[in-house]
Amino acid sequence: MKALSRIGYFIAYAGIAIIVIWIGVYKFTPTEAAAIKPLVSNHFLLFWLYDILNDQGVSNLFGVIEIITGILIILGFYFKVIRIIAGICIVITFLFTLSFLFTTPGIWKVVDGVGHIDFFMLKDLPMLGLGLIYIAVDPFREKRRR
Repeated sequence: MKALSRIGYFIAYAGIAIIVIWIGVYKFTPTEAAAIKPLVSNHFLLFWLYDILNDQGVSNLFGVIEIITGILIILGFYFKVIRIIAGICIVITFLFTLSFLFTTPGIWKVVDGVGHIDFFMLKDLPMLGLGLIYIAVDPFREKRRR
């Protein structure tokens, strides 16, 4: 992998780590707990979480998962096995968040004749792709063997 590719790879995954950790920390706020409730409570695989945890507890759970994922992304630069686990966590996280587009009532709207969704979810599509790349590509394989 060429030097410019390594730099791009590092920037992309450092960016994902920062975003995922930041969002994870934000999950511990009441504002985010309220914001994710319509998404999670209408999801066919996640709705039951509100039967065992309160709103903040569900949000905290996702926060912990996101912070751990971010830490794994960082550690993945040093350990191949952790990089693969982090990539799997990224893929699972962003598959779930993208699935909210199809499970949350009223998320699709038309504004001025143009289809509209909550744009914060649009970041999840490239993040999903980067997670797959993170699983498959070791930017340091030319320098060291594991």
